[in-house]
Amino acid sequence: MPSSALKTFQSLDLANQELALQLVSFSGSLKELAKHYGVSYPTIRQRLDRLISRLETARSGQPLDPMAEKLADLVDRGEMTMRAAKAALTLHRKALEEERNSHD
Repeated sequence: MPSSALKTFQSLDLANQELALQLVSFSGSLKELAKHYGVSYPTIRQRLDRLISRLETARSGQPLDPMAEKLADLVDRGEMTMRAAKAALTLHRKALEEERNSHD
């Protein structure tokens, strides 16, 4: 039976599994990791922060937020700014909360 660490790792999509493996292979050097992916240091730092968040969510047993994941993917691909993604996520969560409150 797989360990909880392995289950957590397997819960990541392939791109995040690869990012984690590359980070280890570059001995944790974000500068080298950024060079490998051809992106800036701040971009790789953002990707790593999202990876950490995904790992924490997976460890807690909570499901990932599909909207947050989709927005993060758009930011990763350069199709949306981080600021716009945060604003969209805030609006989405507010709408969900209002919908829940209207049913109470």
